[in-house]
Amino acid sequence: MGNRFPARDRFADGAQFIDGRLRPGTSGRTHAVVDPATGRELFTYELAGPADVDAAVAAALAAYPGWADATPGERSDALHRFAAVLAERATEFAEAESLQCGKPIKLSAEFDVPGTVDNAAFFAGAARHLEGASAGEYSGDHTSYVRREPIGVVGSIAPWNYPLQMAAWKILPAVAAGNTIVLKPSELTPFTSLMFAQAAQEAGIPDGVINIVNGAGPDAGERLVGHPDVVMTSFTGSTAVGKRVAEIATATVKRLHLELGGKAPFLVFDDADLEAAVHGAVAGALINTGQDCTAATRAYVQRPLYDTFVSAVAALMETVRLGDPFAPSTDMGPLISHAHRDRVAGIVDRARGYARVVTGGSAPDGADLADGAYYRPTLVVGAAQDSEIVQSEIFGPVLVVLPFDSDDEGIRLANDTPYGLAASVWSRDVYRTGRATREIKAGCVWVNDHIPIISEMPHGGYKASGYGKDMSAYSFDEYTQVKHVMYDNTAVARKDWHRTIFGDRL
Repeated sequence: MGNRFPARDRFADGAQFIDGRLRPGTSGRTHAVVDPATGRELFTYELAGPADVDAAVAAALAAYPGWADATPGERSDALHRFAAVLAERATEFAEAESLQCGKPIKLSAEFDVPGTVDNAAFFAGAARHLEGASAGEYSGDHTSYVRREPIGVVGSIAPWNYPLQMAAWKILPAVAAGNTIVLKPSELTPFTSLMFAQAAQEAGIPDGVINIVNGAGPDAGERLVGHPDVVMTSFTGSTAVGKRVAEIATATVKRLHLELGGKAPFLVFDDADLEAAVHGAVAGALINTGQDCTAATRAYVQRPLYDTFVSAVAALMETVRLGDPFAPSTDMGPLISHAHRDRVAGIVDRARGYARVVTGGSAPDGADLADGAYYRPTLVVGAAQDSEIVQSEIFGPVLVVLPFDSDDEGIRLANDTPYGLAASVWSRDVYRTGRATREIKAGCVWVNDHIPIISEMPHGGYKASGYGKDMSAYSFDEYTQVKHVMYDNTAVARKDWHRTIFGDRL
């Protein structure tokens, strides 16, 4: 499998992309990228240190005036070319993503890569629509209007679960708005972020506009967030690390966008289409091996459907095929690492003391998967609402199901975690779903589906899931500065309001 993407040849000059070229890191430490499906080392590279972050920020700062002064049409044209390059290389991107993450090739090829291409095409168009409020004489004596201006150098940090899509979500709105950026992906998954930056260069986006530093959080990440020339930080990751990012960013009064953990409820009312809900729960819980902050993790099922739902979900989970991520028939790949697999297994094993594992709850049998970080689709019932498995983000292929009686109880339970990123409600009753979508505290609420995202709509959370939006035109609120411009229309030297400072009314 290691030969499917020749990383050693592709990144022979180093795994840092700064000012338009690859270069090695200078931290003095190396990192081995490991194929989670086999446990084999794929590529070893020199990690970025503070000096590399400084160089990347300097490149972004130097490139900023020219990119910010480009017309919206010029930025749009460059992003359209960028989308075309991404589309041309779709297969290569899908293979690299599956290799470093262990995700099934059908997920990479049919979800990650097309979504990224679409995102690039969307922001190519959105670059021409940085609109402000209409000009008007709001005071009577002045004309006011609003400008949206880029803010400067953005320093972003992305996670390992969707490296390509997260690179797009961080980079595209920033550069469409006229900013330059330094992105630090997870050191576990460097390939597609580097390829993304190289594709942008090929599309004609100037050197220094997009820079990638691959390094560890304490060295590269904290230096990037705290850098005095970085005016904004966008971070996607765990709530615990997000708190640390916020502490560092606050010290330099940076703008901050946080997309943090999730524990999405899956609320099934007693009039729901049971077959649709069962299929939606299994798909929503197992996408990307459950390593998705919006994954369905807590299913609350109204009591008349509860037993049938549990048995049907268990039966469907047992049909899911684990295997080689590059096999077209594979439904679910490994977790990102053996360490993470052990963490997920630990949560499930502790739950055995207070709940029941209906199916899964172990690594799969068979020598062909023994070296990978695989874990079987897992269904848990009988847990209390305040238990670890219900309240904590697992980030693995684990679904816990709980019953409820009244609609009031179901909505209350759905809201009863610190998180508020995503949720779904399942019912044929428009009034029931309407109430649930109003009262569930989450940044996205699906009705009779779970997981789909589109470039035109925002993604972001409530409560401990963070604040700010990725994707959509709403993301420009994160990456632009709003300026009020006000013109005097009277040509009068002595204004009536001056008397409040000196003199009498005229």
